[in-house]
Amino acid sequence: MAATTIDDIITSLQNIIAQCTANNSRLGYFATLYLKVTQSVKDGIAAGQFQDGPRMEKLDVVFASRYLTAYEQYQNHQQPTQSWAIAFEQAEKSSILVLQHLLLGMNAHINLDLGIAAVEVCGDDPLTSLQQDFDSINTIISALTNEVLFELGQVSPLLSLLGLHASDNNSALIQFSIGNARDGAWCFAEGLIAKKGTEYDQYIADRDTTITKLAKSLIHGTGFFMNATLWLIHIFEKRNPAAVIKVLNEYQKKKIVIAKAD
Repeated sequence: MAATTIDDIITSLQNIIAQCTANNSRLGYFATLYLKVTQSVKDGIAAGQFQDGPRMEKLDVVFASRYLTAYEQYQNHQQPTQSWAIAFEQAEKSSILVLQHLLLGMNAHINLDLGIAAVEVCGDDPLTSLQQDFDSINTIISALTNEVLFELGQVSPLLSLLGLHASDNNSALIQFSIGNARDGAWCFAEGLIAKKGTEYDQYIADRDTTITKLAKSLIHGTGFFMNATLWLIHIFEKRNPAAVIKVLNEYQKKKIVIAKAD
């Protein structure tokens, strides 16, 4: 059944997390991250943080549904977008970091899906009518960055070593940032909203191809020192997917309990 409310999305994400925990699947990493984002958006709507709360809920549902559809397609051996396919396929491997798994999901979802969702929600309205709330949702995502890095530190104790390469302009892992992704998503939406028919579909396909290339650079890293650092971090990282999901998800549960108590 298609999701129609943000609570439907939260339930679907919780189901994926439970399924991935039971199956010891790394596919649960991104779902756990996304649950944090969705809960934060829900809280923001309730607090009147957005210009148009009902429209923001619609954007959240349309946006999240693209991920849920891609996940279902992959589970049913169907073909999602290229950028989601490579993210899901890498979840079958233990050779990359938890951080890289999350970045691959963010790459597909923010760089491709967010712009499409924005255009679909706007309909015949100008895209600029959505910009304030679009920026607000991305502010929420950005605000979660430090929290997520803290949590990742619980499962990947040497992750801070990536900071050694903060000045390495060739490092795809460092270059990738939520800020750049959201700006790119808005530019993509500006181009997409002007397209119709087959041009619309082709514009999305071309974007998907570009984002897939970025995904490959996120997987392989660049340069000897970066790859050596990734290897070292990986040695000391938790290897059991269910254990990683539990750490990330339990922290989220504690936050919800504290919020309800307040």
